[in-house]
Amino acid sequence: MTTTTESKADAQRRIANRLKRARGQLNAVIDAVESGADCRTVVTQLSAVSSALDKAGFAVISTAMRECLAEPDESPTTDASERLSVDELEKLFLTLS
Repeated sequence: MTTTTESKADAQRRIANRLKRARGQLNAVIDAVESGADCRTVVTQLSAVSSALDKAGFAVISTAMRECLAEPDESPTTDASERLSVDELEKLFLTLS
């Protein structure tokens, strides 16, 4: 296994962990709403979910950017249709900001 593959696998694991934490936070928001929690509690928890999802999105884009910089030419392990251009990465980044 190459270093790039290992770092990609690590990045995917970290992103999945972030998303799982966000799922747990979202469950807490749903529970708070269903139990009639006060507005401050619900909004605070919702803000945490939103932040967690944004961070996961930025991590996805960051991983893609690192791959493009590390392997600017098409690599044999990456399908050309899956590779993102710099313009596409920028557009994705801006959708999160």
